[in-house]
Amino acid sequence: MDRTCLDLPFFGPEHRQLSDALVDWTASLPAIDHHDTDNTCRQLVAALGRAGFLRYCVPAAFGGALPELDSRSLCVARETLAYHDGLADFAFAMQGLGTGAITLAGTPEIQRQVLPRVAAGEWIAAFALTEPLAGSDVGAMTCEARLEGDHYVINGEKTWISNGGIADVYCLFARTGEAPGTRGISAFVITPDMPGFEIAERLEVIAPHPLARLRFTDMRVPVGHRLGAAGEGFKVAMRTLDIFRASVGAAALGFARRALDEAITHVKARPMFGHTLADFQLTQARLGEMATDIDAAALLTARAAWRRDVQKLPTTREAAMAKMTATENAQRIIDAAVQMHGGQGVRSGVRVESLYREIRALRIYEGATEVQKLIVARELLKQHT
Repeated sequence: MDRTCLDLPFFGPEHRQLSDALVDWTASLPAIDHHDTDNTCRQLVAALGRAGFLRYCVPAAFGGALPELDSRSLCVARETLAYHDGLADFAFAMQGLGTGAITLAGTPEIQRQVLPRVAAGEWIAAFALTEPLAGSDVGAMTCEARLEGDHYVINGEKTWISNGGIADVYCLFARTGEAPGTRGISAFVITPDMPGFEIAERLEVIAPHPLARLRFTDMRVPVGHRLGAAGEGFKVAMRTLDIFRASVGAAALGFARRALDEAITHVKARPMFGHTLADFQLTQARLGEMATDIDAAALLTARAAWRRDVQKLPTTREAAMAKMTATENAQRIIDAAVQMHGGQGVRSGVRVESLYREIRALRIYEGATEVQKLIVARELLKQHT
């Protein structure tokens, strides 16, 4: 994998060392089983924990590698893991996303209970925000948490929940009604052993990983499991996504870099009309476009992470630009790699075929491309008021 981007001033020696360690670690991994995704993800989380990489998903006070979450480290990890395998990236990313709200707004007791176990790979985490009729429109959420004494009683459903069915701890968002829309949502820490918690349906997608629809029926959650103040759940969710959204761009970069490498290897070896496929100008022009698209996305992703980590500035616009550009560019790059492979490119089990399936979801989750465009425009208009 081309890692020259790590030589730019956005990154420090610690990020290059992390990348080196992950490259060595992925090289030692046995073949990853994509058929039994539940068991595979459990094994990957445990292995990432033993190797110490999940320590980058929590702050040092609770077993983490750094004093606070570092977006650049998350990006380096996700790009390197995605280059190797989509499930490896997924297993890492969800440990951070699933507990990001706990890191930001959890009580010390909840943080001590959850974060060290996540860092060690002993617990699997999940982030439960989306509902059947409330995806990008979070304000349309209907899952309800009603306060009764020292407990909240939760009723409703969540869907498309990554790690649903195998997670040991969930960050759940529900309507508590302090105000209309997004201002009346709160966040909670729940576990699947709570009475009223149900896995209503396991969901299958084109690039398999654990997904589920969850149902809650009169599930009682202690007030102490609320994250932050009542009615501030949306803010907690958005702060969490701002940290991890740039890392989605990094994962897309890992997929795109792998697709480019697979394409170059193939066209240099594929004989055609007395030459190789690489000898044709059409092929060379497309490779040039692919490489340029990767570098453009890499710079936007690095800028967003650096702005958050070093400048300590809001990155809502920058992270949206990075996520949008990296995922859309990666889709085009992978499609081009499949095209260069010809019929072999759509054969099940060929690397570019799996990349074609893996990249598609990244253009949707954590805010679809269309939503990212609106975020960029909204932030731009704010500057001109």
